[in-house]
Amino acid sequence: MSQNRTSLAANARAKAGKGAARAVRRTGNIPGVIYGDNKEPLLVSVSDKELRLALGKKSFFTQLCELNVDGAKHLVLPRDVQLEPVYDRPEHVDFLRVSDKTIITVGVPLRVINEKASPGLTKGGVLNLIRHEVEVYCKATDIPVEFVADLTGLDVGQTIHIDALNLPAGVKPVLQGDFTVITIVAPSAMKSSDDETATAAAATAEGAAAPVAGAAAPAAAKGAAAPAAAAKGAAPAAAPAKGGKK
Repeated sequence: MSQNRTSLAANARAKAGKGAARAVRRTGNIPGVIYGDNKEPLLVSVSDKELRLALGKKSFFTQLCELNVDGAKHLVLPRDVQLEPVYDRPEHVDFLRVSDKTIITVGVPLRVINEKASPGLTKGGVLNLIRHEVEVYCKATDIPVEFVADLTGLDVGQTIHIDALNLPAGVKPVLQGDFTVITIVAPSAMKSSDDETATAAAATAEGAAAPVAGAAAPAAAKGAAAPAAAAKGAAPAAAPAKGGKK
């Protein structure tokens, strides 16, 4: 499903430049420009209040707009709004003139559903939304409202890839390949528990090996003592032989 269209009223303006732009802003309007579609740029101004209301919508940069300039309608897509750095007030707005043949690159928001039907989340897993929006190529008149990811049956360690989103015909992701958009990861507590289990298992294995090493040590000591005793006993036997020579 493509976006619904909004509309904004605008007025044509004759002059460009910083001085002319400041004069427009003093009247409560924001200077802007319409460009694209192999036509000459058109200088316009829009109401500051109306632009602020439109900017408050998340879909502002992905929603087609009919810009009514002194009675003439222009189908446009907002592409950029320059903000005043201190107070974040709009200072200038750019509109791209489009048609049903215009191919654009746009970021489409991603929404998840059925969180309660995900075993991974119900057992304490954490939803890792790798991409809050997916950048795609599509016709300007066919921009999807959103992509929906169904979490039903998704367990810890499992993922959702771009192919599972069932993109509409004519809509292609900018990034190539079947890349991941969502995954369920184990929470920190679960990871700590797994680490403790692994540590305990290692300690148990080490403890089981210790008695074997201890048993071998006495046997070696006892064996070493026996030759020493034999050598000690052989020394007296040599003494009589020395006395017989005398």
